[in-house]
Amino acid sequence: MAKTILVVDDEKSILQSLEGILSDEGFEVISSESGVEALDKIKESTPDLVLLDIWMPGLDGIETLEKIRETHPNLQVIMMSGHGNIETAVKATKMGAYDFVEKPLSLDKLLLSINNALEYYRLEEEIHLLKEKDKNKYHITGNSKAVMELKEQIKIVAPTNAWVLISGENGTGKELVAHTIHLLSKRSHKPMVEVNCAAIPEDLIESELFGHEKGAFTGAAMMRKGKFDFAHEGTIFLDEIGDMSLKAQSKTLRILQEQKFERVGGTKTIEVDVRVIAATNKDLEAEIGKGRFRDDLYYRLNVIPMRVPPLKERIEDIPGLVDVFVLEFSLITNIEPKKVSEEAISTLQKYDWPGNVRELKNLIERLMIMVPSDVISDEDIPAPFNRNADIKTDFESTFVLGSLKEAKGEFEKAFIEAKLREFNGNISQTADAIGIERSNLHKKIKVYQLDKARS
Repeated sequence: MAKTILVVDDEKSILQSLEGILSDEGFEVISSESGVEALDKIKESTPDLVLLDIWMPGLDGIETLEKIRETHPNLQVIMMSGHGNIETAVKATKMGAYDFVEKPLSLDKLLLSINNALEYYRLEEEIHLLKEKDKNKYHITGNSKAVMELKEQIKIVAPTNAWVLISGENGTGKELVAHTIHLLSKRSHKPMVEVNCAAIPEDLIESELFGHEKGAFTGAAMMRKGKFDFAHEGTIFLDEIGDMSLKAQSKTLRILQEQKFERVGGTKTIEVDVRVIAATNKDLEAEIGKGRFRDDLYYRLNVIPMRVPPLKERIEDIPGLVDVFVLEFSLITNIEPKKVSEEAISTLQKYDWPGNVRELKNLIERLMIMVPSDVISDEDIPAPFNRNADIKTDFESTFVLGSLKEAKGEFEKAFIEAKLREFNGNISQTADAIGIERSNLHKKIKVYQLDKARS
């Protein structure tokens, strides 16, 4: 579809010339001899771009531009003038004009400016659509008292620059809360950079957060920016902050206090402006008591504490969550959405949900794949989610084993495998959930050959 350009100039010869040239280039052209007429035509036809002369009798170009910005802030405008000067060009661009071209017009320069302006508009629209998609993606589902209180807290805190510490069990949606805060903040036009504190090795934490200069260490073949660089004027999300080593905590505290740092191997001080959102599934005050978390870092992060409620405290939200997960999965996989019966919903509401919202989402995806019917019924819900289901597990095979030791080993293998899948192969989270050391869990994964469960 041809793009429409409105040409505004009080000289008929220029209007006729530009109409011919732009039509030959494939544009649909409308014209106007005054600013007042141009504003009326914009209301009627909403062009994709305006070529606007500055020096016109009555309402001049600058005044016309100002009125265009009031009613159509995203409309691209290129100013034209035979009496151009730097001051006028600067004023026009400050008021929102995309470009300023001088008469006599150079055809090549004019067409380049027009095409660049239209491409810029297309990219702006694309970014706007992506942001709207993001807002829907990070929508917090639920109307329970606990969730409504959380939403109200987010609404109050998000527009400020206050730092937030989000706590909650694994799978409750702490990352979702962090994204929602960022999207509702004044920094939403800048990036939110995520840092998984549990996944970064201690010896790489400085390079990951602050970046490094070329040759700073073996393998540093080029300069690399860090997470704080990329988060400048935006938000940095420190996920699982409770799993960060004491050494890394010390280095992180310094940059959080000073908002400046040097890259590894560098001497230049780089200042940044970041909002910090941190999240943890641990009781950080208890971790402080055990000497595993710095109290000064805790107090620096804990400006606004937020707690994400576990699913068992918001059972009434399960019907809405199920609808969202069914629709999401059907859109991603192109599978027809299934209806979940009221009896099935009632059964799901009786379960304790130790894995929280993530566990519910995984179950719905499994049922969408495995249930052949268009309706997921109560009978389709397996154990342990369904208390009335026949509990038939692989553990029946353990009754034919020769010793208690062998039976224990089979159970331990199945249990660890299930927990690894629940936490998406995350060693730290799995070890914490089942109450063993990471090193011990690594050994058991090797003994039971559970590398597939990790992936």
